[in-house]
Amino acid sequence: MRVSYSWLKTLVDVTVPAAVLADRLALTGTEVDAVDTVGDGLDGIVVGHILTRERHPDADTLWVTTVDVGTGEPLQIVCGAQNFVASDKVPVACVGTTMPDGRVIKKSKLRGVVSYGMNCSESELGISADARGLLILPEDAQVGMPIARYLGVADAVLDCDVTPNRPDCLSMHGMAREVGAVYDLDVTPERFELIEEGEPVANLVDVTIADAELCPRYTARVIRGVKVGPSPEWLARRVVAAGARPVNNVVDVTNYVLFSLGQPLHAFDLGRFPKMADGRAHVVVRAARDGEPFTTLDGTSRELTSDMAVIAAATSGGDDAAALAASSIPMALAGVMGGLDSEVTDATVDVLLESATFSPAHTSRTSRNLSLVSEASIRYERGVDDNACADFSNQAAALMAQVTGGTVCAGIVDTYLTCTEPNRLTLRVARLQALLGALIPEADVTRILTRLGCTVEPGEKPGELEVRTPTFRPDLPREIDLYEEVLRLWGMDRVRPTLPGGRERIGGRTVEQIRADRVGAILRACGLNETVTYSFAPHDDLERLGMPEEGRGTAVELINPMSAEQRVMRRSIVPGLLRSVASNQAHGVRDIHLYEEGRVFAGVEGRELPREHKLVAAALAGAWVEPGWNQPSVPLDFFDAKGVLENLFRELAIPKVRFKALDPERGPWLQPGRAAEVLAGGRQLGWVGEVHPLALEAFHVKGPVVAFELSEEGLFASARVSRDHVDVPHFPAVSVDLALVVDECVTAESVEQAIASAGGKLLESIHLFDVYRDEDRLGLGKKSLAFSLTFRAEDRTLTSDEVDKAYGRLVRKVRGVVGGEVRG
Repeated sequence: MRVSYSWLKTLVDVTVPAAVLADRLALTGTEVDAVDTVGDGLDGIVVGHILTRERHPDADTLWVTTVDVGTGEPLQIVCGAQNFVASDKVPVACVGTTMPDGRVIKKSKLRGVVSYGMNCSESELGISADARGLLILPEDAQVGMPIARYLGVADAVLDCDVTPNRPDCLSMHGMAREVGAVYDLDVTPERFELIEEGEPVANLVDVTIADAELCPRYTARVIRGVKVGPSPEWLARRVVAAGARPVNNVVDVTNYVLFSLGQPLHAFDLGRFPKMADGRAHVVVRAARDGEPFTTLDGTSRELTSDMAVIAAATSGGDDAAALAASSIPMALAGVMGGLDSEVTDATVDVLLESATFSPAHTSRTSRNLSLVSEASIRYERGVDDNACADFSNQAAALMAQVTGGTVCAGIVDTYLTCTEPNRLTLRVARLQALLGALIPEADVTRILTRLGCTVEPGEKPGELEVRTPTFRPDLPREIDLYEEVLRLWGMDRVRPTLPGGRERIGGRTVEQIRADRVGAILRACGLNETVTYSFAPHDDLERLGMPEEGRGTAVELINPMSAEQRVMRRSIVPGLLRSVASNQAHGVRDIHLYEEGRVFAGVEGRELPREHKLVAAALAGAWVEPGWNQPSVPLDFFDAKGVLENLFRELAIPKVRFKALDPERGPWLQPGRAAEVLAGGRQLGWVGEVHPLALEAFHVKGPVVAFELSEEGLFASARVSRDHVDVPHFPAVSVDLALVVDECVTAESVEQAIASAGGKLLESIHLFDVYRDEDRLGLGKKSLAFSLTFRAEDRTLTSDEVDKAYGRLVRKVRGVVGGEVRG
């Protein structure tokens, strides 16, 4: 909903700047997406004074003018308009100006004569549809003044995001009522005096509603003798400010009332309706027929269904409703758009004005199924108040007669089948105060609800109020809804925060919450940055990654997804992280270290709700540090991610962690030989590895990228609450290096396990510090693994003989287990 600030101030005396109002509206539940300045599109257009007007030497319909724009030297401008003379003052667009329609004014030649700008009409300024000639300004217009300032079209427009339950705010009067309630100000509604003349409208039009569900109320008025043409400047300006395009004075009135009062209207050319034997046009509101063809105002031919409603014109049938409906031909698509065969044109003399309410559900389905969204359908989908139809029709008819020179026929045809009644509620002030946690005075409660259009009277009991809600507020059916209205306008920021009461209860976080925070703190300490990606994902996310669906359940599909790219709940966090990496790389970020703690969802056959699992995942790309003048950047690889996990496991005190080489068939989304399963005490925690280039290509990511994904439940189950105490050593250690030449297929893990098993009590630690390969020195298919071994005794200083014996036994046993040789 676009709210013109200058228009708003004619309805309510608000004095704060538009930006301040936007912030205040956001606090009361109406988000303002932007505050736009209307008139910015007229920058560069100024008041000009035409000094001379000479016939173009090579064109009979063009004029060569010299125009003073207040810059000193007059401009030569070639002009095609015919409605001006020398000495007139007109809007002038100088070279370099961007016009409202996007055109850029350039120095150009027209039939050989150079033109340094453009003299403008109203349509070129975008303030009306009048393109018949230049906009002639009064003689006292100041030369050189910006045209937006001179015409008073400079305005701030608030782009309000109105929630679906607030149809009353889809109008200027509704927003004025809201602002009046926020600032405790009176609202002055616009009123137009209705003067009825001539033949009663009942002699010209009859209305039959075939289905009350489709249309609870339909009113019709007739304005005769209209002269269709451009709208007055003030009317066109307001239509533009509301976001519509001026068409003509008849259509602009219907749009004006829609934006002003929130009532969609439609103007038919009454002369194009067939007349029955009684001389009247018979309007029938009925369901469309399946396959019925209809051409809307935009010139598109559409095929209708029986779920849609149409405004039709009967051709025969007398007083029989069924016969009238059977003979009728569609003239408009109810609540959505008019028809091409009944539109108002320059030849229109008599206008049939519709003001009605239609079924929100049917209108919504019609709009969606035909991909046809209009300002009218937006309001009908949310609900239009049927009680105000006749009054709003009166206002529209009065204004239409005023701007077209027509006359309003006496009376109104009003077919009213279902009336919406106001809700009557009892509000208990003490309960409101207790529930909201604020001692809001009863006087403030009464004032706020009255400003919102409610009728408030004292109740039967002290401390009670009898409230009758207005029918334009369908979102207030319960007492609790009134509490919400009072609180949001009284000010949620005024409620003092307090802890909830409770006996013998101590608040605190759970062990899982504490551990989850701990995991995040550890990963951030390792240099990773936390991110949050969507829990919704494309249906083929795992397929694009190359990750098998086995063990991840079935995809949980959304009933009403926001887009095709968010159709299902995610089953892995990694695809979302890869999209984040791709986005960062596209914006020039090279070193990316992201992690996320989140849930994944798996559908289970026979279970109504999906299973949820908490995972922690990361994606690392680039390097840890920027390259220096003497130090190149080292790309991240498998061991960097493995190191992050080792830090995590150490800080969580998780024992017996193993990194087991992952079979490529089980991890096709990872690089073979650069991926591992992560296990702790026999429990599988997840995986870590470098992402396969094909997977990276599917997500438009530049590699290499290393990632991991672990089960947080598994981490917490394996983590120890307390650590084993290790006393400070009292005796020195002895370090010995051991280099073993083994077959390429022998893993460092298996060698380390063999060393640990053979080392006995004296072996304190084992550290792999080198892997060496050389076919000439070691042989084909061989590698050298070098370990640093630390020996220590708790009760004495080890002698060299003790170390040598322990070392010798260790070497013999390890050679027997892994089949290696000690490298000399």
